[in-house]
Amino acid sequence: MSGNQRSIVLLAMPSIHSGAWRYPGAQPDFQSSFEQMKWFAQILEQGCFDGLFLPDSLAVRAAPIEALARGHSVATLDPLTLLPALAAVTQHIGLIATASTTYNEPYMLARRLASLDIISGGRAGWNLVTSSNPNEAANFGVEQHMEHSARYRRAREFCSVMDGLWESWDEDAFCRDAVSGFFFDPSKMHALDHRGPHFSVRGPLNVERPVQTRPVVVQAGASEAGRQVAAETAEVVFTYQTDLPAARQFYADMQRRARAAGRQSALKIIPAVFVVLGDTLEQAQEKRHQLDQLVDDESSLATLSIALGHDISQYDENGPLPEIPESNASKSGRDRVIQLARRENLSIIALARRVCGYQGLEMVGTATMVVDQMQQWFEGGAADGFNIMFSHLPGGATEFVEQVVPELQRRGLLRRRYEGRSFRENLGLETPPHGYSRRCANGSDCE
Repeated sequence: MSGNQRSIVLLAMPSIHSGAWRYPGAQPDFQSSFEQMKWFAQILEQGCFDGLFLPDSLAVRAAPIEALARGHSVATLDPLTLLPALAAVTQHIGLIATASTTYNEPYMLARRLASLDIISGGRAGWNLVTSSNPNEAANFGVEQHMEHSARYRRAREFCSVMDGLWESWDEDAFCRDAVSGFFFDPSKMHALDHRGPHFSVRGPLNVERPVQTRPVVVQAGASEAGRQVAAETAEVVFTYQTDLPAARQFYADMQRRARAAGRQSALKIIPAVFVVLGDTLEQAQEKRHQLDQLVDDESSLATLSIALGHDISQYDENGPLPEIPESNASKSGRDRVIQLARRENLSIIALARRVCGYQGLEMVGTATMVVDQMQQWFEGGAADGFNIMFSHLPGGATEFVEQVVPELQRRGLLRRRYEGRSFRENLGLETPPHGYSRRCANGSDCE
């Protein structure tokens, strides 16, 4: 690609479709196997993907055991244990770890992400999430899950502390001068001395400055609070928009918020998309139907209750979705499910099957058809790229790299080789300037 031409950002994650692990040819233990995950990272790198995204949760979800027993996401490897190992067997791809600001402490997380950035040569990313699963509270000695708005206030301060810790050392602080006897220059070490509503952190971080200065920060909140935190802190924003007009509005809103927060460079807006490929449209549609048939109804109803933050077992599953009260669960996810039910007039059981399969943006068809849709969103001001979920693994990833990637490259929409050294460079993101953490979102001195 020419230097002035934008490239579609491609991220990927393991499939979340509940039937994917049962699909013919799928590896049921994919997300718990290092060898499978190593293959996954390497095939994505072969396809010039920007990053590998690993979702995570700190608890088994709240559902009946019969439903849990039929799902494939009950046990996955810890991202911040897995990704350093994948860094050793890859060279270019970004490595994005999901980590909660609700049940972590900033010093520990800043240290682990800085270490990942150094180990990988500048390829670390952090998916900043606020925990929505109330079961996580019980795993951390908390009787009641933190209220939604409080989670986001904590997240904003958490991110500010992380930024300050990542600037504990100047870039040239470690001289390691055997003649003078100085291992580092004391004038280039900075203690944070943060005291705020949620955290008291002295610092400095006992890990060197990250290669990227700041690992790439990703955020997926779509509620009002989530959008604002993303605009103030993130560089990549995941979204679950499903139609082009709404996606354009979201894109414009996020860029406006970022500018209002004093951000100098535009955010990368990355919708999640579930891709099902076939040699013909009919073949791809049949594959999608086969996947949906592999979803267990009991598991899907339990998943729907979690998504809504409300037990729906008391209602007729063949009837319409009733009015659902507010809850302390993810507000954007809840609203998205309710809108789907209303828009398509779905019964509870039909809605549950969609939610347990996938209810977001879908691209089902031939490779040419999928690229046509990607190009429309990319050039139409709705997306800078896509977070790809494959129909099944490993086959779905292989099909995408062999069929979709060459078509994207033929149209000049995707690089043919990596040009940057770091995740940040390959995404086209600027390196934060020296002292960035000591400035407020509006650019004025915080002190």
